[in-house]
Amino acid sequence: MTPFKTIKPSTLDRDAFVAAFADVYEHSPWVAETVYQAGVDETLDDIEVLHTRLSQAMLAADHDTQLALVNAHPDLAGKAAVRGELTASSTSEQAGAGIHECTPEEFARFTELNEAYKAKFGFPFIMAVKGSNRHQILAAFEERIHNDPEQEFARALVEINKIALFRLQAM
Repeated sequence: MTPFKTIKPSTLDRDAFVAAFADVYEHSPWVAETVYQAGVDETLDDIEVLHTRLSQAMLAADHDTQLALVNAHPDLAGKAAVRGELTASSTSEQAGAGIHECTPEEFARFTELNEAYKAKFGFPFIMAVKGSNRHQILAAFEERIHNDPEQEFARALVEINKIALFRLQAM
């Protein structure tokens, strides 16, 4: 069992629960709301159990709701990052991967790949970047851009669930 450091989800009322976990899934408090509505008990004080329940709620959503969640994620090394408009979690995750250290050429390549990826798939490239560096991220980008849309949508949801677990562990 992996408990949270400072919060105990089972003791939170609806508003506090949703506020605490609203951005575990980027700008998508509906995931936390869905879990709360399904019932909160002591089992949710374990990070892995809460993550499983949040993941199941997200995966049970309809395609359009999932697509909105995917589209809520910022581009890696994108304009929002340059303008300082990322959530605190996204800023930390991208910085941890060294994206802020891109050379002008690497930044140009990220921009080119972001645009090509969104043109092909209709949503941003999603990757849980914790533990990766900018070179590994670019390599993954270059590999995954050749997938078909169904593969990439499914992969985006897997990556979003990884990001969510990292965010819960950081709490």
